Amino acid sequence: MSKLSIIIPAYNEAKTIRRLVEKILAIPFPIDFEVIIVDDSSKDRTYRIAKLLNERDLSKKIRLFRNDANRGKGYSLQQGFQNVTGDIVVVQDADFEYDPVEIPSLMQPILAGRADVIYGSRFLGALRPQGMAWANCIANHFLTFLTNVLYGSRLTDMETCYKLMRVSILKELSLSARRFDFEPEITSQLLKKKIKIQELPISYHGRTASEGKKIKARDFFIAVWVLLINRFKP
Repeated sequence: MSKLSIIIPAYNEAKTIRRLVEKILAIPFPIDFEVIIVDDSSKDRTYRIAKLLNERDLSKKIRLFRNDANRGKGYSLQQGFQNVTGDIVVVQDADFEYDPVEIPSLMQPILAGRADVIYGSRFLGALRPQGMAWANCIANHFLTFLTNVLYGSRLTDMETCYKLMRVSILKELSLSARRFDFEPEITSQLLKKKIKIQELPISYHGRTASEGKKIKARDFFIAVWVLLINRFKP
């Protein structure tokens, strides 16, 4: 029987972390699952809320880790990946831009043996997803276009959070990204290894910087650099 590991990197998400985790625990997943929360040394009550959820979790599905300092999303994900006990892994942002109720349907091609990697695409159903600023939308389309040009792929959403894959595939990668450069790094490594990425449509409810969105303009340029350097390095 397979097992799903849901990795939640969290930094200053006290407003949403409780509701998100409680919703995940209530989802009727078709297989066993675990929720791995990695708190990136939050300054608000995120860690305290997550610790309380962990202590009250009678099902023992929740596992909690905390970075000794604020180190970034990529670093937090690597801490989560190192501690997975499942056969399939998925990243879940803590801010509710992505709805975890969609994860079971995204898992089906993997469970059925038809795919090894699934990306949930925000753009298969809409040119501009709900709540996504025009600047972010254009940046997402450009980065996906650049990915396709450099790696010969046909993706529609390289930057999506919802990346599901077999843990055996994940262990073949050499990830070193510390911030939001995780998305282009993992995608470029999968494509260079000729691992097929299948996309399925998902919903999306974007939030603004004032609501806590953390990605910055500089992350766009970092993503471009990561895609370029990974394409041409041995």
